[in-house]
Amino acid sequence: MRAWSLGMALVALAPGCIAYTDERSDDVMEAEVALVQGNHLGANALALNALALNALALNALALNTLDPQALAAIEDPGPQGALVRAFLKYAIGCAFTPAQSFVFTWTDGNGVDHDEVYKGELGVAPCWATGRLDTQGQSMVSACMAARVNYYQVPVTLSIRSLTEPLKTLTGSQELAQYPDVEGAFWGNLWAPTPFLHACYNSATVANSRAWKRDCAVGHLREGGGIEACGIIDIVGPCANVCQNLNGAGQYYPSCIERPGLSGTTTKFVITTGLP
Repeated sequence: MRAWSLGMALVALAPGCIAYTDERSDDVMEAEVALVQGNHLGANALALNALALNALALNALALNTLDPQALAAIEDPGPQGALVRAFLKYAIGCAFTPAQSFVFTWTDGNGVDHDEVYKGELGVAPCWATGRLDTQGQSMVSACMAARVNYYQVPVTLSIRSLTEPLKTLTGSQELAQYPDVEGAFWGNLWAPTPFLHACYNSATVANSRAWKRDCAVGHLREGGGIEACGIIDIVGPCANVCQNLNGAGQYYPSCIERPGLSGTTTKFVITTGLP
């Protein structure tokens, strides 16, 4: 299933910010926001202490506005540059709409130029094209990134849903029928002073998640027992313990405790994932 495969029309959200929606029927719009995406980002790409991504968040994501440190990071021909580009490709896929893209060129150690075109997919923070990421944008891109990490780096097709538009699913949608098993939820902020990501799992679907190699949602099983986190993603246990009850109509968790064990503050910038 391909997300956002139908025609788009521009709609202004705020000064300097453009989002995209469909002018046709609710059914067409519903199909368009299915937002089913593959995920196989490696957890190492979330190791932000080694990346210059704070600079990216604080500027519009356009070459002529990038901090020199950020530009150097994405053009780095070494292994760290590869991690930055992997992160950036997925971040743009989460943030930008299909009508937006980020284009740049980097040169490898052999002097060969590589022309990159990173296209938008989900549109959770389209304003990043024209200005810095605000708290909502940082949180939604972070949650989306976490949802698309795969411990084994194996592509898996999943449904990405949220209370927050444009990821809000509708009752009776084809997406809900095709991806009925809610596996859990992801939230956090990779651009916070101390970056953090959390995940929780739906106890009723753990076996299915493991069958799909979704260890970053339910925890990687250690030899001898116990589970381990997936890089920076802290798996905090069953969603029933930390999140508002699953929305029966759209099959997403409306909110979760932002920092389990540290405070009772909740966040609605949560992404829920579903599997076949």
